[in-house]
Amino acid sequence: MFIRKISAAAVACGLLFASTVSFTQDHRGPSTAEERQQALEYIHSWQANPLGPQAKDQFGWVLKWMADVPDLSAHVCMLVDLPKGNKKDSSTIFGAMFMAQTAFVIENPGKSEDHMAEYQAGVEGALHVYEVLLKANPKDRQPYLDDLIQRRDAGTLAQFVKESAAANCKN
Repeated sequence: MFIRKISAAAVACGLLFASTVSFTQDHRGPSTAEERQQALEYIHSWQANPLGPQAKDQFGWVLKWMADVPDLSAHVCMLVDLPKGNKKDSSTIFGAMFMAQTAFVIENPGKSEDHMAEYQAGVEGALHVYEVLLKANPKDRQPYLDDLIQRRDAGTLAQFVKESAAANCKN
């Protein structure tokens, strides 16, 4: 089952991203090596502590930077059900997919058209952050995400991502 509705924060994030892309890409050149390194540092720090005191600023910087640079783009497609009833966790899981896919795009410049690998990175990033969130609050288990972790551990997550992306993503 795939979520068709995204939390208000995720929608706002997407609208900010989409509206900023068309305006700012005309006003600057491609990303620099220093910016890509800074983005990766922020992403990895955010992934390790998505609820930390710097998390909001790190996420905001990466989101704005990705909207600004004309040479990089992440192709986010909802392949996981977001946690029900907990808007903060939903936004964080959605953010984790975006951050992981952004890291993939930066770290794999020769794979810009490999959307399946990018989606795989996003789902794995979401699961990693879900596990980080569980350490902070073990009662927030989500059966759907637990099932995806079992698929990952069994080596069947890639097939799930491939089938899900074929059915739900437009890339």
